[in-house]
Amino acid sequence: MITALSPLDGRYASKVAELSEFFSEYALIKYRCKVEIEWFKHLAEREDIPELRKLTEDEIKILDSILEEFNEQSAEHVKDIEKTTRHDVKAVEYFLKDQLLETSLEELSEWIHFTCTSEDINNLSYALMLKDAHQQLMMPAVDYILEVLENKSKEWQEVPLLSLTHGQSASPTTVGKSIFVFAARISAQLKHLMSQEFLGKINGATGNFNAHLVAYPDANWLEISQTFVEGLELQWNPFSDQIDPHDFIAELSHVNIRVNTILIDLSRDIWGYISRGVFTQKTKAGEIGSSAMPHKVNPIDFENAEGNFGIANVLFDHFALKLPISRWQRDLTDSTVLRNLGVAFGHMLIALKSLNAGLEKIEVSPENCKMELSKNVEVLAEAVQTVMRKYEIEKPYEKLKELTRGKRITLDDYKEFVEKLEIPEDAKERLYNLTPETYIGIAPKMVDIFMQDAELLPDENNCCESGECK
Repeated sequence: MITALSPLDGRYASKVAELSEFFSEYALIKYRCKVEIEWFKHLAEREDIPELRKLTEDEIKILDSILEEFNEQSAEHVKDIEKTTRHDVKAVEYFLKDQLLETSLEELSEWIHFTCTSEDINNLSYALMLKDAHQQLMMPAVDYILEVLENKSKEWQEVPLLSLTHGQSASPTTVGKSIFVFAARISAQLKHLMSQEFLGKINGATGNFNAHLVAYPDANWLEISQTFVEGLELQWNPFSDQIDPHDFIAELSHVNIRVNTILIDLSRDIWGYISRGVFTQKTKAGEIGSSAMPHKVNPIDFENAEGNFGIANVLFDHFALKLPISRWQRDLTDSTVLRNLGVAFGHMLIALKSLNAGLEKIEVSPENCKMELSKNVEVLAEAVQTVMRKYEIEKPYEKLKELTRGKRITLDDYKEFVEKLEIPEDAKERLYNLTPETYIGIAPKMVDIFMQDAELLPDENNCCESGECK
């Protein structure tokens, strides 16, 4: 591993090991075997293909055992055959025929790969690989990040935080609300991930069932194709030439890009919050932040996440732009690109794990947040000029601009300005008692509202007679 060219196979191998079950050469070969075997079994069930007799239970067990006992040595056997065939799918076909030797299925071995073009096998294999990795590994990893963000939002929903717009002090919020914005964004993308379709086709060399119809003119090949693909728990694509056009992979890639981009945004924000002192990081015995500066606790998990999300996005972008394009729906430019699907998911998985590790280390510092707010009293100018507008005081914005723009004011300066305002006493009192720490609007409640806290949602007890919320 120390000589591995790719960091996924070297430095980060332990972090992405579970992906090899879905995207390795071994996995691809195994998925191809699965498709070939299931197609063979599917055809054997058809009464309109009488020459392929119905299989016995023992024969089905023979076929199933090929997959159950498939291991790295099996895959190496296929690769050895490929050295002669120079064709990877044909090597799988020959491997399976070898497995049927000296069994009752030997006489039926020519029904392996019957009517199939290589892409019938390939597109279904990749669709199954993507679906399994997506549902079993990647989506749960994203969902776990969402759960962590929701928990952090709830934990920190009352902690006031100075907002920055354009990098300048702005109306305060809370730490929890700021974090929950990212939770809401990820939640929206998870809905797309959950509804993602995985398509497949099996319709011959150019998608018209040409040879199929010559061999069995009375068979309902559209129905045979549809029931097979749907039996694999994929969505059937009846319209293609030789290859499935990979549009669904482009869709999945674009959703992953959006997820990763949101999490890059989160990683950068938390990096900034750490720099500002909003968050501190838990230390671990033995860890070193700098080879020269012993005091440092670097936000390396968030930096690692940002970098790996970026690499993943470059690859996903290429998948989305390249894979739907193939000259006359069959050149081999898609083949080498598809083999890199696991690389994109590998970098995304590393990033998700790094982000999670970073989130586990951070702790909010209410003291630092309070100190930062106390140094930015000018953020209250928004509230004052808004109340002045309400009571029709002339040029409120301009007066507050003169007091605060580009300046630091103290709480005493602020109170002196408020005291001179000719507004009702109750309004003046609200402004007079306002501090940057309390000027947070409904930020704490918004976390509960959007997490659908029952106490904050409209019901018959807090609605007026008209049904409108009070």
